[in-house]
Amino acid sequence: MTRFRDQLHPGWRDQLQGTLDLLDQIDDRLGDAPFLPERRDVMKSLSFDPAAAKVLIVGQDPYPNADDAMGFAFSTGRSDGKLPASLKNIYRELVDDLGISHPTTGDLSPWCEQGVVLLNRTLTCVEGESNSHRHIGWREFTDQVVSVLAAQGVVAILWGANAQEVERFFNQSVCITSVHPSPLSAYRGFFGSKPFSRANQALTAKGSEPIDWRL
Repeated sequence: MTRFRDQLHPGWRDQLQGTLDLLDQIDDRLGDAPFLPERRDVMKSLSFDPAAAKVLIVGQDPYPNADDAMGFAFSTGRSDGKLPASLKNIYRELVDDLGISHPTTGDLSPWCEQGVVLLNRTLTCVEGESNSHRHIGWREFTDQVVSVLAAQGVVAILWGANAQEVERFFNQSVCITSVHPSPLSAYRGFFGSKPFSRANQALTAKGSEPIDWRL
């Protein structure tokens, strides 16, 4: 059984040294019980070098079905071409914001390779039960992750109430907030919020290369 701490990039293990005991406690609590995403994918969002991080996008928790949950917030591992409703809305805003072609994949990992951290507030859930692991320590763990990224000056994109719990870590000049892209709320301020161009403007203002958001 692969321990969660062993899935972390070595840079994250160094940065989270004081939080690894908490991660081990969560790991032990979950044990061999079934959960999503698959164990090998739980820490995928933290498998990249934190020193290369430029943008943080925060989600709530994994998609509560095995077809979609893959360890990156909002990203899907589906191969049938179908997209979760929130991701459809993200893509609609992406196209409207940047005038680029509509993505043909639901896999957002190319963003991660450019320094985008796709972090859920809670990194596991029970299949079919959103937010079912909200209270087992993940929020305390991801608070520490976010504090590391905020100290590095990354640009934060926070969609919805769960994500905005970490707004306190960021200067307003690098923090972009709106309602969640879910169909329940997207029409109340997500559409038209231009998070992708605003993130690139914030990066450029601090002398960093912008993200190529095309997929």
